[in-house]
Amino acid sequence: MSTRRWALAMLLPCLLSLTGCLGPMSGSDRRPASSPEDIPAPVVLSFWNPFGGGEGEYVERIIADFNASQSGIFVKQLRLESNEYYARLGTALSFGSGPDVAVVHADRLSPFVKAKRILPLDGPAAQAGFRFDEIEDANLRTVRFDGQYYAVPLDTHFHMLYYNKDILAQAGLLNEDGTPQLGKGTAEEFVQFLQRIRDRVPEVQPIAVNTPYFHESFLDLYDEAGGELLSPDGKTATIHNDKAVRVLTFYRKLFAEGLSDLGDMTPWDTFDSGRAGLWFGGVWEAGHYLSNPSLNVGIAPLPPLFGSSAHWGSSHTLVIPAYATDKKQQAAMAFIRYFSETGSSLWGEAGHVPANKAVVQSRDYLQLPYRPLFLESRATVKPAPKTDKYAALLTSLSEDLQSIVRNGTDPDAGLAAAEKKLNQILAN
Repeated sequence: MSTRRWALAMLLPCLLSLTGCLGPMSGSDRRPASSPEDIPAPVVLSFWNPFGGGEGEYVERIIADFNASQSGIFVKQLRLESNEYYARLGTALSFGSGPDVAVVHADRLSPFVKAKRILPLDGPAAQAGFRFDEIEDANLRTVRFDGQYYAVPLDTHFHMLYYNKDILAQAGLLNEDGTPQLGKGTAEEFVQFLQRIRDRVPEVQPIAVNTPYFHESFLDLYDEAGGELLSPDGKTATIHNDKAVRVLTFYRKLFAEGLSDLGDMTPWDTFDSGRAGLWFGGVWEAGHYLSNPSLNVGIAPLPPLFGSSAHWGSSHTLVIPAYATDKKQQAAMAFIRYFSETGSSLWGEAGHVPANKAVVQSRDYLQLPYRPLFLESRATVKPAPKTDKYAALLTSLSEDLQSIVRNGTDPDAGLAAAEKKLNQILAN
């Protein structure tokens, strides 16, 4: 066949169909290879959390980065106030209409597991390619129930000693290396240290005490003294003892001698504004305080005022509700994996100590200010007892401790009444 006859043979079907080789003739019929209607809509995840303040800004960045990293999932957050968070979360989970992924503190997991409100994550994690052995062992122990993991730990958080270097220098209590002159850190030496601040810099509080969440301040020092909240079998409360009395007597002395202001309802702001020399603050505040250009701050482990370095701590974890569909489970697990493996780098900048081994051991994390000291303090965190009544116990204890310090109740009598209430909770 000649070249001309071959070309005509090839062109003829096109001319007859008017659409084949020359393409569609009508502009209205044109459709791109991948039109918007061909692209599936992303799975939208509702993420509930209680993160506010400085740490909330880091969560927003993690969510934004995750949403930008892919197109199949879109995370939107609902941020709730911490004092209402668990009440609303518990109601939502019980009615099967709430978040698709949520934050739960490790010490709050047990009742949700017992009520079967959250999913065991071994299967979803394996499907998403997430490995639990990437998480620190101490964190994993807090989320394992009946041989299964019910949450992915994000961090360990606890309190450190924040100090205003300018105030301590003015009081003559700052070493040349920028650390406070605390001596051996006994309770007696600590009181003397605060008295010097009071006498030499009278316009500031020597130490701002977290009276709004006083149970944490109490547990820090009660743990140092070797105190226990519950008996080894978890059946009875053990809060009424000499150790607890000593801790409450210590705090009452600070308030009585003008070393701290009992009426200060925002002590974190008092320190942030340079009106307090010391503050037992959370590691989650580090990113905020260290970025404050008007605050010359240092950070150290809590001093062993009552004989040991043990202290209060907790952990944020991520969970998936039991009502989640397979599609939502897969999307939620993908977000959880991203938060743990990638977002944890930002979470570490906020101040929380990441639970992900690779992140917390990375050079980038260890080069952040004071992080080796954070790791030192993490090693002495005392986990909460594993009980499904911990939330009720802590609420009751917090109310009674507030009453003791604010109303001038005798510590021994107040603790006896507090322990009785705790035992009633445990018995029911």
